[in-house]
Amino acid sequence: MLQITNLVKRYGSDEPVLKNLSLTVPERNVVSVIGASGAGKSTLLRCINRLVEPTSGDIELNGVNLTKLRGGQLRHARQRIGMIFQGFNLVERLTVMENVLSGRLGYVSFLRAAFRRFPQADIDRAFHFMERVGIAHYANKRADELSGGERQRVGVVRALMQEPEILLADEPTASLDPKTSEQIMALLRSLSEELSLPVLINIHNVTEAKAYTDRIVGMRYGRIIFDGAPTSLDEAAMDEIYAGTPVDDRAADQAAGRPLETVPS
Repeated sequence: MLQITNLVKRYGSDEPVLKNLSLTVPERNVVSVIGASGAGKSTLLRCINRLVEPTSGDIELNGVNLTKLRGGQLRHARQRIGMIFQGFNLVERLTVMENVLSGRLGYVSFLRAAFRRFPQADIDRAFHFMERVGIAHYANKRADELSGGERQRVGVVRALMQEPEILLADEPTASLDPKTSEQIMALLRSLSEELSLPVLINIHNVTEAKAYTDRIVGMRYGRIIFDGAPTSLDEAAMDEIYAGTPVDDRAADQAAGRPLETVPS
């Protein structure tokens, strides 16, 4: 389970991007995060895997406070957080199998990784997941020869090779055509169910969010202003998420019973 409590992210002296944000994502649950550009969706995901350092607050994954980890402990924790990117982030000149096995780099020695001598168990696991998502026949094909949907499937398998405790997906369908986008969203949902794996997806496509996720979180100006089932996301909620007027942050905190933001000096 992912538990985020009073998360704040501020860049310099600018207005915080995330403002006392709290969120829980249980096991075997697909949660989508929607909102206009600049709402803080991508920053939220990057704080979870510590690609961006939170200013304050706590992020716990299965009882481990990620915000407190440093050095080797942080590297070990990151191994358990699978990340799926909008731009795929594949090494184009490498084969599908080589890209997939890069998800095991944190588990093998430097020499094994350098010479690409992965244990047979890792290779078997890679074939298993490639078969599951329909790309096993591309194992020896270069990544730059694949379509967008095929590349994203490689990215999904690479993340699964980490044996993750959660999957984070940052706009995983933004670069894909509508049909392929639906296939990727359906795949993420089915994998969550099969592996009892929580999935947190930052997505702009509200139709896909409503069709393929269990819960929708709506963000505006660094705050969660909607959190509920897809069926409860009505026009009024959509207007508030995408077309609402700015709110007085401190007044909103007090009205909701949240603590007023404090940023370490």
